[in-house]
Amino acid sequence: MENPVILETKNITKDFPGVRALDSVSFQLKKGEVLGLVGENGAGKSTLMKIFSGAYPANTYDGEIFIEGKRCILSGPKDSQRAGIAIIYQELNLIPELTVAENIFLAREPTVGKTGIIDRKKLFSQAKDLLDRLNIPVPPEEQIKNLSIGKQQMVEIAKALSYQAKILILDEPTSALPEQEVEVLFKMIGSLRSRGVSMIYISHKLDEIFKITDSVTVMRDGKTVASRRTPELSRQEMVALMVGRNIEDMYPKKSLAAGEVVLEVKNLFVSHPFLAGEKVVKDMSFKVRKGEILGISGLMGSGRSELVTSIFGAFPADSSGEIYVGGKQVKIRSPYEAINYGLGLVTEDRKLFGLVLGMQVGENITLSCLEKLSWHQIIIRSRESELINKYMGALRVKARSAETVVNTLSGGNQQKVVIAKWLATDPKVLLLDEPTRGVDVGAKVEIYQLMNKLAGEGIGIVMVSSDLPEVVSMSDRILIMHEGRMVKELQKNEATQEKIMFYATGGK
Repeated sequence: MENPVILETKNITKDFPGVRALDSVSFQLKKGEVLGLVGENGAGKSTLMKIFSGAYPANTYDGEIFIEGKRCILSGPKDSQRAGIAIIYQELNLIPELTVAENIFLAREPTVGKTGIIDRKKLFSQAKDLLDRLNIPVPPEEQIKNLSIGKQQMVEIAKALSYQAKILILDEPTSALPEQEVEVLFKMIGSLRSRGVSMIYISHKLDEIFKITDSVTVMRDGKTVASRRTPELSRQEMVALMVGRNIEDMYPKKSLAAGEVVLEVKNLFVSHPFLAGEKVVKDMSFKVRKGEILGISGLMGSGRSELVTSIFGAFPADSSGEIYVGGKQVKIRSPYEAINYGLGLVTEDRKLFGLVLGMQVGENITLSCLEKLSWHQIIIRSRESELINKYMGALRVKARSAETVVNTLSGGNQQKVVIAKWLATDPKVLLLDEPTRGVDVGAKVEIYQLMNKLAGEGIGIVMVSSDLPEVVSMSDRILIMHEGRMVKELQKNEATQEKIMFYATGGK
């Protein structure tokens, strides 16, 4: 017997000034089902989630929502909670200094009689019962700040289920998880499914969609363009539905003859920012040539991001070793000096370190090269406009104008603005830390094509990535890191995902 429908939307339509964000969105979620919700950035997924969360009240959109066959009016977060809907966002909503139990029952703590005093024994007992039922191996008295991201995510899920949530929405749940914690999360999702919990799983990682979901709803330009059982769709069909066209080659890598060495790192050590005597990067040495894409792989915590951030002079701890740019030894003590030596860094977290979110697209693009656009410290606006238009056009940034506030753009277009900012500095070396994280399929391919173009122009590229197919397909050489050290170098023709994971996990 087929499972009953627990959630149904009918013709949900949401307008913003000048933009239709959702256009007659209709789909169904069945009891005990994992539904994959996929689409490019800007397809309308986030707007739909804000409707489910009650952040956009029922009087701000058209259409209907039914839960277990009854029409539901979601006029705020409390209504959503009472309806049994819980959303686990990418940025977890936990208080680091409080314990697991305190976070789960925040503002609902059991008290001693009518005294208002928290009954801590009962608090920890209730939390332990809940964690045990969900097979979450976390002590209720542990502070959140001492847990890994994966375990914090499990606590967030436990908190949601403590409200008797029947519908769990997971928004890019693995974006910050190492491989081993992804598998733990998937086991938990399987356990919740068997208990009858219904889930909407949002991800740009199509391998995960095929692995974990029962059915898929595809969104494009604010519309639902397809709802199918997952086994009925091929990867190629899913991508075509998402972007509205066939993408023949997901990883369009061009093989180029590498030129002279443009960046060389010798015996680089980087201190831990908090633990005296500890090193996060240990004795790293490598070269990057003009026109080469050097991939750097490793598990989270292996020192990959610390490596490129310290080369750029932006890591908040001491380093030692030698760096050569264009054959000349340089001392880089700040990002300002790195820019002057011809380096650019696309950071892992574009919102925190790559963009000034309240500023305009154009202002973000020229932020790193204002000196060359100025005369006696006065910005020459015509020169600035020319540069902004050049890179917005070259990278096909989708924005109404250069005056659009960058925070209103989709993730893929925000990433293009970050890349444009560094291209405007005329770099010799581009350090890319997770360049396609949180970016949709169509934008990924555009970024790969751009990497090929930049390599063809003689720029040396260092690409840190957790996406193994990306590393294998787009790199000319791959350095694999484990516990701060380079443990293996693989040439393109010998690299496989299995080999990379073997060495990244400490294999000899």
